[in-house]
Amino acid sequence: MTSSATEITQGAARETILVRGVKKYFGPTRALDGASFSARAGEIHAIVGGNGCGKSTMAKVVSGVLPVDSGTVSILGETPSTPAESRALGISTVYQEVLVADESSVVDNIFMGADRLFTKTLSQERKVQRAAELMEELAGEPIDPHALVGTLPLGLKQWITIARALLSEPRILILDESSAALDFDSTERLFAKMRALRDRGTTILIVTHRIAELVRISDRATVFRDGRDVGILEKTEITEKNLLALMTGEDRTSHSATTAPMPKTNERALRARNLAVWRGGKTFDFDLRRGEIVGVAGLDGQGQDAFVRVLAGVIAASNGLVEVASHHDKWTPVRSLPEAVKGKIAYVSGDRKREGIFASLSIFENMVMPLYREKKRGGILGFVDRATLGVIFKREAENLLIKYGVKEDRITSLSGGNQQKVLIGRGFAMRPDVMVLNDPARGIDVGAKTELYKHLRTFADEGRAVIYLSSEIEEFLGFATRVIVFRDGAPFDAFDGRMLDPKKVLEAMFGQTQGAGLAAAYGLSPHRASQRNPIVAHGDGVRVTVQVPPEIKATLRVGDTQAKFGTPTERFVAIPKSEKNAAPKPIRIVEFDDRGGKRQGGGK
Repeated sequence: MTSSATEITQGAARETILVRGVKKYFGPTRALDGASFSARAGEIHAIVGGNGCGKSTMAKVVSGVLPVDSGTVSILGETPSTPAESRALGISTVYQEVLVADESSVVDNIFMGADRLFTKTLSQERKVQRAAELMEELAGEPIDPHALVGTLPLGLKQWITIARALLSEPRILILDESSAALDFDSTERLFAKMRALRDRGTTILIVTHRIAELVRISDRATVFRDGRDVGILEKTEITEKNLLALMTGEDRTSHSATTAPMPKTNERALRARNLAVWRGGKTFDFDLRRGEIVGVAGLDGQGQDAFVRVLAGVIAASNGLVEVASHHDKWTPVRSLPEAVKGKIAYVSGDRKREGIFASLSIFENMVMPLYREKKRGGILGFVDRATLGVIFKREAENLLIKYGVKEDRITSLSGGNQQKVLIGRGFAMRPDVMVLNDPARGIDVGAKTELYKHLRTFADEGRAVIYLSSEIEEFLGFATRVIVFRDGAPFDAFDGRMLDPKKVLEAMFGQTQGAGLAAAYGLSPHRASQRNPIVAHGDGVRVTVQVPPEIKATLRVGDTQAKFGTPTERFVAIPKSEKNAAPKPIRIVEFDDRGGKRQGGGK
């Protein structure tokens, strides 16, 4: 380790990271082109920018993973040149990819790299205890430290990588897109931990594309564009408008200003009957209309991930059947991935490392490989028609603003966000009738998101349909026709995209709503609900029908036979004129459950 010529200023707000004029090249690609920034002790500092702007490269430079081609780097007064030197200085990094060993236990993953070759830091018993304590603190629930990591959901795997970084109580903590795999509740716990570390004097450097998050958590933000720093924002200046202006070089507004798309027909593209995504879980029906974009939300591990995988044929349903419609009014079952592909369903995963990319293949091959059999020439010889595939590749790469050197480069040469764009481009290239996207915007910047939303709206406007799972509620605003919230392996509530209130969606995710939306026209089966007419869609609930006893029916005021709007659990009373100020009498009420059937009950 060599000492930097730059002195670190002393005091409460001393600079712990000082980077000046750094350049970094990968062949002909300029990842960093004279970038500079600094961060202080006791500060949460964000590096933000579009995909391929150099923010993740900068995080790796600070971590000692990448040497610089020119410029100066001073970390706590030193210039670490290897990850080992960085760790010795007190730097811990959580990288963009969820780096875990699936075949090993939770405790072994957390303590990976903590021991020396011939000595151990802690006894095995103490390691198990420490791993259990850390995971319960971070994940918010007890986690078996002996569990195999491969059996755990993506969110818990992310917590394992964060726990590994926190073991050493670092002086500098670098988080590279570390909330991308976390749901809202988990992100809040991560933020609380970050604030506690900051208050103890730790420097926290976060690299993120989630603008709404960094607005809330950051003390300062450095914005990168095309490998350069283009501005520094203090706490009061960190707004979505200011960030977008610096990131794009122009004043752009988000997609939320648009109106949610509405289908022009009740023709269905996909249906599910008596579906259960978990063994022993609640069954439900689901209809997807042509022209719809259906948002799917829920806290991590509540069944929404399994739901979209079942619809795409990735996993089998525990109960029931999914069917996809052809344009000839025929229904084809979807019980496997080949059946889904044959039925023109495309699946895009947000877990690109595990379910998306082929790391040893090129950018070109990763995008167009599913089309090899379809686009061929030479008769029985079956040569791949690379010219036609090249046109398709160029179209999708331009549509999604993918930044790459040459298309023959390995896909791992791209930034994480650009790798994700390649997967999305693969989905569009397959020309499906239904696109199922499982948190596809993980790791992609706001400009790419806007392009993705635009293309998906066009896709729906052409009479096709979209299922879009997201861990960010803001993604649904002005974009989703309706949003279905999952809890305990089944739909819990649903919301009309035209009147979407993020606060209500969040309340539903925590089980604080009454589920009125499931029975409304924007609920699970809009095609059937619109035909049954006792249920009327409304922004704040459903209208229930009151059956009035004959003895008081003659005395009712006009209009009193209809109940007010409210939740399905409320009971409404029709008051006779002669007893307007008297105590209400019990009456019999007919309500409609979330399957469209009747249930009767008394009320006061």
